[in-house]
Amino acid sequence: MQNWKDRLSEIGDVEAFDYDYMQEGRKRPDPLPRLIAAHREALSKARERHPSGTTILIGKSMGGRIGCHVSLEEKVGGLICLGYPLCAMGDRTKRRDEVLRALTTPILFVQGTRDSLCPLDLLERVRSEMKALNFLHIVEGGDHSLRVPKRQLQAAGETQNDVDQRILQTIAGFVDRLL
Repeated sequence: MQNWKDRLSEIGDVEAFDYDYMQEGRKRPDPLPRLIAAHREALSKARERHPSGTTILIGKSMGGRIGCHVSLEEKVGGLICLGYPLCAMGDRTKRRDEVLRALTTPILFVQGTRDSLCPLDLLERVRSEMKALNFLHIVEGGDHSLRVPKRQLQAAGETQNDVDQRILQTIAGFVDRLL
């Protein structure tokens, strides 16, 4: 996420944090209420440092999912999910979509076509049922981390940096619409 923090700082102030379990070197995430509490605390601290302006939450995978939960309790201007983990452990029957249906905050999903945690057909179905204004940027060939295979990049005459720049442009456009 550090790479994205640096990129995103081109379009605004960025605050990053790690959940306690990550800081402590544990692999198993904390229970959902604890993750939400940690996210809300980080949001509160960020708002103290940057008291004016609109807050947009962006997160990679679980960070995006927890940001969605936080937005149900805290007023934020928008959400950006890089690789939303719609299906727990890639199991299409174990969906994490209730929070998405409850959202009223505008949201941008950035998803790879090879992301087994978020099959695009399932995401499209959920998006059509959401109340919140929602947008999707597809990374052709991208995995859960939005990485495209080198062979595919070479065949297209591109680099991963080119792909990431298009993602950043999409995010900047989404942020501009919100502001």
